[in-house]
Amino acid sequence: MDGTIIDTENIWKKATKNLIERRGIKFTPEIEHEIDKYIRGIGLRKGCELVKEILKLDDQVHDLMREKENEANLLYKEGVKFIDGFLDFHQKVLQHKLNTAIATNADPTTVAVTNEILNLRKLFGEHIYDISHANYKAKPNPDIYLYVADKFKLEPAECIAIEDSKHGSEAAKTAGMTCIGINTSKNPSQLEKCDLIINKYHEIDLLKIINKK
Repeated sequence: MDGTIIDTENIWKKATKNLIERRGIKFTPEIEHEIDKYIRGIGLRKGCELVKEILKLDDQVHDLMREKENEANLLYKEGVKFIDGFLDFHQKVLQHKLNTAIATNADPTTVAVTNEILNLRKLFGEHIYDISHANYKAKPNPDIYLYVADKFKLEPAECIAIEDSKHGSEAAKTAGMTCIGINTSKNPSQLEKCDLIINKYHEIDLLKIINKK
């Protein structure tokens, strides 16, 4: 969801920055780089564990999670939007009569806020699956992808995942799916395990991929 179909990178980065600076720590480029190396695509809990470890904070992880989530959800309401080209691509997917789903590390609250703003259910119906559906086992664990494949009664090899992060693409490939990496982070090294790397949705030759499967 985040970074793949909705543009939220700056939202989560700002939430992290505010979380850190409230504790009297300057959000320097060095700290930003150190956190960015690991945090993309790992989910709220793991991200807060990472921040706590790197900055040696005394806070409990669940307190950091609640604070960061509340901050991000307020920012979502100010300006979350779909990534350019996604809605057109989704229409093409439907024309090929393919099933679609969201399989995200985001927690239920964040998904609910996003749905309220962008009406995700209009696009995906009931097939919106968050980290709670995977017993809170975040990517790179493959659990969320295996859960979704099972919901559709499909083998993972019949599925195509679209990811924007190292952890997400590892989850998809470990699950046994074809993975398209969309380079929204402008860092293709995040997508080394993907079968195909794109910069924009219009670059996906969906018919060619389907015929290969």
